[in-house]
Amino acid sequence: MTWGWRALALACGALLTTAFAPLDFWWFALLCPAVLIWLWSRAPTPREGAWLGFAFGFGAYAAGTWWLYIAIRVFGQAPLWIALTVMAGLVLIMAGYQAGLGYAVVRWLQVRRARGWLLLVPAAWVLVEWWRGWFLSGFPWLSLGYSQADTWLVGLAPIGGVHLLSAALLVGAGALVTLLQSRGPLRAVAVVALGVPWTLGLSLRSVEWTRPDGPVKSVAILQGAVPQDMKWLKSHQQTILDEYADLHALALGADLIVWPESALPDLANVYANYVGTIWSGSDRAGSGVLMGVMRLDDDNVSYYNSVLALGDAEPTFYDKTHLVPFGEYFPVPQHVRDWLRLMSLPNSDFDAGADDQPPLDVAGMKVGISICYEDSYPTILHAATRDAGILANVTNDAWFGRSGARYQHLQIARFRAIEGRRFLVRAANDGVSAIIGPSGALVTRAAEFTPVVLRGQVQPRSGTTPYLVAGNFPVIGAAAFLLGIMLAGPLIWRRRSTISPA
Repeated sequence: MTWGWRALALACGALLTTAFAPLDFWWFALLCPAVLIWLWSRAPTPREGAWLGFAFGFGAYAAGTWWLYIAIRVFGQAPLWIALTVMAGLVLIMAGYQAGLGYAVVRWLQVRRARGWLLLVPAAWVLVEWWRGWFLSGFPWLSLGYSQADTWLVGLAPIGGVHLLSAALLVGAGALVTLLQSRGPLRAVAVVALGVPWTLGLSLRSVEWTRPDGPVKSVAILQGAVPQDMKWLKSHQQTILDEYADLHALALGADLIVWPESALPDLANVYANYVGTIWSGSDRAGSGVLMGVMRLDDDNVSYYNSVLALGDAEPTFYDKTHLVPFGEYFPVPQHVRDWLRLMSLPNSDFDAGADDQPPLDVAGMKVGISICYEDSYPTILHAATRDAGILANVTNDAWFGRSGARYQHLQIARFRAIEGRRFLVRAANDGVSAIIGPSGALVTRAAEFTPVVLRGQVQPRSGTTPYLVAGNFPVIGAAAFLLGIMLAGPLIWRRRSTISPA
């Protein structure tokens, strides 16, 4: 094993990122893991397996999260060394997960045998993917299954979510290795393992799982296209307010009007009269409103990143529950926050909303809300999705500039619609604003980087899917059980063999 093999792992990790939006070369989500599993099968030691995993993870996250530079350096105005340190830290942590997987694969998981390729490695990989998606706030970006939003496999999403798709891809990758390195009946087993998930996914794509509930509603999405470097300038505040007021006036008459995340350029409390004017005009036109705002709570202490619902009843809020570290809260001592303020970074923490917030009642619908990156954590949305007629996500992907991150975020949002089999209305500051159908198809989308009112219709739906009921438990439980049986079995056998008969 040479540095050349590590370079191949690094290149495959980087190539994996092309499987996701906007390139959507989905087949690399099958081929790149297959190459890594093959390399692991040739690794002479667990340590070398760890190096191969590290190289693969480093390539994937260096190529797949470079857009953090835009958010931290270009718009966050952090010094170059801070931007590079934060980026390197994230990449090293993500690569570390893959390194640990590589060590375990070579050390314990029979990576030189078909059972390892087809069962054990996929099970362990899925567990690692799930773990990194929630541990220490989590970073679920680039989970393998997200690359399959437009393939047959997506029919599995309402059954087991994105991790079931990841498992199917990894079993397929193991099947490719089996076809390459095995003979006889094992090759037939590999063909079955490769083909069955795709056939099953295709057969399930037409299953609706949910049913129409109530009349079709008209929707208007406001996309202000406010440049991120101008959004918080006091000199530009009135321009932003006027622009959104003009867009809102054009949208009046739609059953539901949706504004993007933190659309107002300051706390909603500061613009109480402005919000009141929007509400009264909407009420006269018969329109309900969902408005992304920042707000100070009645206790004058707690700050929230929220969605405000304006309808027939009193205004209600959804408060973001899953906050972004170093973006919406700073898990550091106060003196470090003060220093960060000198670096022109935000220094005020938001507070997390309650975990059990119900859907918002607006425009005669129950709307399950997520704000920005929250839609990357499907399990926190399950309860609200089950009770909601439609879903709505408000976001400000202007932080990513013109990078591919905005399209990957849209890809993630599509999965939330697919898993819940509901329409999802997505309002983004400068794109990608869209209405997503229950199958994940883009019913309509707005042109990016331009102020626009995007109009469309949604059909509220009721009912549930297997994934909304059971969550990740079946997939993660099965993976853990499989690994437990395969690892504990030999230990139990050896223990029994050492016991002398009475």
